[in-house]
Amino acid sequence: MVSIISKLLMNPYYFRYAFFILLISSIILNRYIIHDSNFYILYIFSTIFLGIGFFNKSNYFLITFTTIIVLCRFYLIPDASANIGTFLIYLFTYYLITYISVGLMKNLQKVKKDNLELVNSLSNALDSRDPYTNHHSENVARYAVAIAKEMNLSQSECNSIHVGGLLHDIGKIGIPEQILKKPERLTNKEYEYIKSHTTMGFKMLKHVSSFKDNGILDIILYHHERYDGKGYPSGLKGNQIPLAARIIALADTFDALTSKRVYRNELDLDYTLNEIRKNKGTQFDPEIVDVFLSLLDSTNNDLYKLKEKYINKGWEIS
Repeated sequence: MVSIISKLLMNPYYFRYAFFILLISSIILNRYIIHDSNFYILYIFSTIFLGIGFFNKSNYFLITFTTIIVLCRFYLIPDASANIGTFLIYLFTYYLITYISVGLMKNLQKVKKDNLELVNSLSNALDSRDPYTNHHSENVARYAVAIAKEMNLSQSECNSIHVGGLLHDIGKIGIPEQILKKPERLTNKEYEYIKSHTTMGFKMLKHVSSFKDNGILDIILYHHERYDGKGYPSGLKGNQIPLAARIIALADTFDALTSKRVYRNELDLDYTLNEIRKNKGTQFDPEIVDVFLSLLDSTNNDLYKLKEKYINKGWEIS
């Protein structure tokens, strides 16, 4: 229940819809059906939803709609003792409720912003260890969100995929630099150590309850699983792999192939896309491959346009 409320609070648009639905329903009920004074509670909830849903609107907007709520409350619920003094008390009380709701929502948004800044700092700290992987996490997050939006995933799912993309390789903080930056072929032991970054990252962040609830931990742990079951660390197959991790897997590979590495130069875009097509249904989810290729077609294979087309600034952690 707490998780559901938390997700709702991360999407103030739900409260905007709820505000108008509840206010209109209250007016209809009180005007034509029920005249019971106990229904004033509907107007209080309308005021709370107004403050939460429109916390970033101007004072003029908030005062206007709060006044409308009070007028409906005053005139549609009969009270023989009601007078101008009663109306002013209602007005003050409802203004107070509105601005308490606004304040709580603004505080929540500040916490979310601080959390995202922390995530970005962790991501930048990881990428800064190797100049060849600079901006890799940011690119992966952007490609992945573009795919998720094209697949019509919800805003909260897109937010989680964005954060998961930024943190998917966080476990590599525990990998020695001489292995990360080694220009020669890795030994079997070194490769196994590199592979452990998925479980390392999971262990580092597993106590963050919100990351567990919104699937970010799944991204960190499973983004190297393969659709055919030959990936790691668990050998999951097909839909056993969380959808967000399947999306990140493709975005991660695409950016890795099209970026310069210590052991090779960046690969040609056509070559990279052919490799992705060849691994459709084996390494990658076929549906996600199709969505990604259609996205590139829609931007004429312009990677900058792809990253910017579906990404809005100010992402929020859900």
